[in-house]
Amino acid sequence: MEKYTKPLSIKLNNLLEKIHDGEKGFQKASEHTDHIFLKKYFEKKSKERYDFGNELNIEFQMFGLQDDINGSITGAAHRTWMDIKALFSVDNEQSMLEAAITGEKAALEDYNEILNQSSLPLRTRALLLKQKEAIENDLRVIKKIEDLK
Repeated sequence: MEKYTKPLSIKLNNLLEKIHDGEKGFQKASEHTDHIFLKKYFEKKSKERYDFGNELNIEFQMFGLQDDINGSITGAAHRTWMDIKALFSVDNEQSMLEAAITGEKAALEDYNEILNQSSLPLRTRALLLKQKEAIENDLRVIKKIEDLK
């Protein structure tokens, strides 16, 4: 059975950790807005990240890697920062959109770093490309929403 290399396993686990962070971050953003469209949008993105995590977990199991990640300390700090920002921000929706844009850009960097690995199995590469394309689309949507504000 094919297995991930140790460095690739570490990068994939880090990516999964950040996916969990994104899921929780989008959920937190949905809790901090009264704008119906944004609330639904952030809830949808949280569910999407949940699905991304499940897809990666299935992929990991096929290659003998186990998910023991529930999110990172950095992600928890970012969500706490979102809470604080929401308390003091005059334009809460704008703040949440900016946080979402920052998170999506960081996610794309992580995906690109892993997709540049030559030891990445084709099946995993296809899954990551699909997820990356969804994030790129999300980023375009978020930027358009931000422009409308």
